[in-house]
Amino acid sequence: MAYKSLRAVTYTGVSIALIVAWQFFSAGIGNTLVTGPVVNLILIVAVMVCGIKPGLTAAVVSPICAKLIGIGPFWTLIPIIALGNAALVTVWHFLGRLDYGRFIVNRLITAAAAAVVKFAVLYIGVVLLAVPYLLDIPAPAAATVSSMFSFPQLFTAFTGGIIAAAVVPVLKKAVKF
Repeated sequence: MAYKSLRAVTYTGVSIALIVAWQFFSAGIGNTLVTGPVVNLILIVAVMVCGIKPGLTAAVVSPICAKLIGIGPFWTLIPIIALGNAALVTVWHFLGRLDYGRFIVNRLITAAAAAVVKFAVLYIGVVLLAVPYLLDIPAPAAATVSSMFSFPQLFTAFTGGIIAAAVVPVLKKAVKF
């Protein structure tokens, strides 16, 4: 039992480290469409290979770590981002394990559902609530933040899910968790 717990802690730490490292190294590109799919991929791999607790922990802790090293957005947005990540991970945990008959169909449905849920959380939380009511920033900055947390999030979550659909079966065979 302790061995499995140690592995879970290790995989959780590795997932968080990979997410933060990717965000740090891709920050120079400054493009959500490059950074986002890989972050979502790592979150999905964490939940599908390691389980719900490591996946949720990585989902919540990684935006905090990113902010602490200077690559995250406003502190006000961190809880919303963590909630969006947690929504993605939770949908993958529950839908990704169901069997609808065909593996590819299962993964497409799961990727689409998880992407829509994460997008909805981020859009409502950031675009509809945080930007107009919590952030005191100039209109151009508000427009930029709103655009970053709207439809690109749908694309990056879906793309990360599609890549994860190909990677997870291979990793599950390699990592006997």
